[in-house]
Amino acid sequence: MCLAIPGKVVEIKEDEGLKMGRIDYSGTVAGACLEYVPEVTLGQYVIVHAGFAINIIDEVEAQKTLKLYEEMIDLQAEDNPFGEDE
Repeated sequence: MCLAIPGKVVEIKEDEGLKMGRIDYSGTVAGACLEYVPEVTLGQYVIVHAGFAINIIDEVEAQKTLKLYEEMIDLQAEDNPFGEDE
Protein backbone atom coordinates (compact mmCIF):
# COMPACT_ATOMS: atom_id res chain seq x y z
CA MET A 1 0.00 0.00 0.00
CA CYS A 2 1.20 3.50 -0.78
CA LEU A 3 0.37 6.71 1.05
CA ALA A 4 0.18 9.66 -1.32
CA ILE A 5 0.57 13.13 0.17
CA PRO A 6 -0.22 16.15 -2.00
CA GLY A 7 2.66 18.44 -2.85
CA LYS A 8 2.76 21.91 -4.36
CA VAL A 9 4.74 22.46 -7.57
CA VAL A 10 7.29 25.18 -6.77
CA GLU A 11 9.59 24.83 -9.79
CA ILE A 12 9.27 23.47 -13.32
CA LYS A 13 12.21 22.88 -15.63
CA GLU A 14 13.37 20.66 -18.46
CA ASP A 15 16.09 18.13 -17.73
CA GLU A 16 17.48 16.08 -20.61
CA GLY A 17 14.25 16.48 -22.54
CA LEU A 18 11.95 15.62 -19.62
CA LYS A 19 9.56 17.96 -17.82
CA MET A 20 10.72 17.92 -14.20
CA GLY A 21 9.66 19.77 -11.09
CA ARG A 22 10.38 20.45 -7.47
CA ILE A 23 7.48 19.59 -5.19
CA ASP A 24 6.94 21.06 -1.72
CA TYR A 25 5.42 18.56 0.74
CA SER A 26 4.67 20.84 3.71
CA GLY A 27 8.23 22.13 3.87
CA THR A 28 10.10 19.15 2.47
CA VAL A 29 11.03 19.75 -1.17
CA ALA A 30 11.84 16.90 -3.56
CA GLY A 31 12.13 16.41 -7.29
CA ALA A 32 9.62 14.59 -9.47
CA CYS A 33 9.04 13.88 -13.13
CA LEU A 34 6.06 15.81 -14.54
CA GLU A 35 5.79 14.02 -17.89
CA TYR A 36 2.50 12.30 -16.92
CA VAL A 37 0.91 15.68 -16.12
CA PRO A 38 2.28 17.95 -18.88
CA GLU A 39 -0.42 20.58 -18.28
CA VAL A 40 0.67 21.20 -14.67
CA THR A 41 1.61 24.78 -13.76
CA LEU A 42 3.46 26.42 -10.88
CA GLY A 43 1.41 26.50 -7.70
CA GLN A 44 -0.77 23.49 -8.53
CA TYR A 45 -0.85 20.43 -6.29
CA VAL A 46 0.09 16.97 -7.50
CA ILE A 47 0.13 13.42 -6.22
CA VAL A 48 3.51 11.75 -6.76
CA HIS A 49 4.21 8.01 -6.85
CA ALA A 50 7.69 6.56 -7.27
CA GLY A 51 9.08 9.91 -8.40
CA PHE A 52 6.39 10.60 -11.02
CA ALA A 53 3.55 13.10 -10.64
CA ILE A 54 0.51 11.03 -11.60
CA ASN A 55 -2.38 13.39 -10.91
CA ILE A 56 -3.15 17.07 -10.44
CA ILE A 57 -5.53 17.91 -7.60
CA ASP A 58 -7.11 21.22 -6.68
CA GLU A 59 -5.88 23.21 -3.70
CA VAL A 60 -9.05 22.64 -1.65
CA GLU A 61 -8.69 18.85 -1.89
CA ALA A 62 -4.96 19.09 -1.21
CA GLN A 63 -5.55 21.13 1.95
CA LYS A 64 -8.24 18.70 3.16
CA THR A 65 -5.87 15.78 2.67
CA LEU A 66 -2.98 17.57 4.39
CA LYS A 67 -5.23 18.42 7.36
CA LEU A 68 -6.31 14.77 7.69
CA TYR A 69 -2.69 13.66 7.50
CA GLU A 70 -1.73 16.08 10.32
CA GLU A 71 -4.64 14.79 12.43
CA MET A 72 -3.46 11.22 11.85
CA ILE A 73 0.06 12.12 13.00
CA ASP A 74 -1.32 13.88 16.08
CA LEU A 75 -3.44 10.85 17.00
CA GLN A 76 -0.48 8.54 16.66
CA ALA A 77 1.62 10.85 18.86
CA GLU A 78 -1.12 10.76 21.52
CA ASP A 79 -1.14 6.95 21.46
CA ASN A 80 2.64 6.79 21.62
CA PRO A 81 3.95 9.99 23.23
CA PHE A 82 7.60 8.87 23.30
CA GLY A 83 7.73 7.85 19.64
CA GLU A 84 8.74 4.31 20.57
CA ASP A 85 7.65 1.22 18.71
CA GLU A 86 5.31 -0.97 20.66
